[in-house]
Amino acid sequence: MNVYALATHTLEGGDATLGDFSGKVTLIVNVASACGYTPQYSGLERIHQKYKDRGFSVLGFPSNDFGRQEPGTPEEIREFCDTRYRVTFPMFEKVETKAGKGQSPVYAALGKAAGELPTWNFGKYLVGKNGEVIAFFPAKVEPEDPKLVRAIESALG
Repeated sequence: MNVYALATHTLEGGDATLGDFSGKVTLIVNVASACGYTPQYSGLERIHQKYKDRGFSVLGFPSNDFGRQEPGTPEEIREFCDTRYRVTFPMFEKVETKAGKGQSPVYAALGKAAGELPTWNFGKYLVGKNGEVIAFFPAKVEPEDPKLVRAIESALG
C-alpha cells in the first residue's frame, strides 16, 4: 500500500495529500500534548531539522485514543506545538488510530502495511520514498534512538 496515495487534512482543516511527500522518507507519528512521551516532540523536531534537507520529514497526527491525552482543539494543539516545542514539521488533523469504524484511512493503511497499530501515543512508522512502510517503532523508542536513526539514514540512501 502506497501511503502517499492517501488524502487527509491539515491540522487547520484544509485538504492535504500525503502525495506531497512522495519521493521523501517520512516518519509518521501519532502525537499527544498531555502524555508522558510528549517530550519526544523535541527529538522529533531535532531529527526533522537534521534530515529535512536530505528529503525527510516528520508528519504529526494528533490522536486522543490513548488516555485521552490529546483533548485539544486544532488551535490549542497548534499553540502548544508552536510555543512549547517549536514544531516546524507538518501537523495533520486529529485522527483515530485504533481499528474500528472511525479509524483514519491513513492509520488503517499503516496498520495493514506494518502488521501493527500503535498501542500508545508516539508510535512511529518509517515510510520510504515509494510510500511503502519500512518499519514500525513503538512509543518507547525515542526519536533519536540509534536503531531508528540508522533506519532513517538507510532509507535516505
